[in-house]
Amino acid sequence: MTLYVNEIFFSIQGESLHAGRPCVFVRLTGCNLRCSYCDTTYAYEDGTVFPVSKVLKTIGGFSCNLVEITGGEPLLQPDTLLLVTELLERGFEVLMETNGSIDIGNLDSRCVKIVDVKCPSSNESHQNNYKNFMLLTPRDQLKFVICDRKDFDFAVSTLERIPKHLPLDHALFSPAHRILRPELLAGWILSAKLPVRLHLQLHKIVWPHIDRGV
Repeated sequence: MTLYVNEIFFSIQGESLHAGRPCVFVRLTGCNLRCSYCDTTYAYEDGTVFPVSKVLKTIGGFSCNLVEITGGEPLLQPDTLLLVTELLERGFEVLMETNGSIDIGNLDSRCVKIVDVKCPSSNESHQNNYKNFMLLTPRDQLKFVICDRKDFDFAVSTLERIPKHLPLDHALFSPAHRILRPELLAGWILSAKLPVRLHLQLHKIVWPHIDRGV
């Protein structure tokens, strides 16, 4: 049982409803999408194969209860499911960020899922698996990376697909870094009177000149 790992690091959670909390990140190698604004292209292929046991030991060494599994696309690797369950059984709080194209139905229900919804500017919006929406729990989240007004309108129309049990403030509208000004997106949200959450990448504010490992 092994995983192809790009990096494991300890940082501040920069995204999701858990932003601001110390967190151990496990970034897995490989992605089936090529989003136009991707900021982790280094995870497409670069990585090292580790036994799941070594990954668990490394995580434990940080003495932090919050763990996020990310990528790349972590659900491309079948043993990711095992890692998530093992962490949960050991008492960790586990977040999983996934690009939204792969079925999340086999993921342990105790894991908090942060599902990306690809907007048109990503060039991957045709890959959205909307069946995943019905698999979300009230603790899960949807993230929309928005580059322009067309993306914003797409995200707003997609809100109609969200199941009633998922609070609308779990829909995170995130301005694409260095592409869309946050104040512009904030204005659109306010003008539309949307009960969604403006979502900034906190780690890029705290460490603006560091591209990875934060």
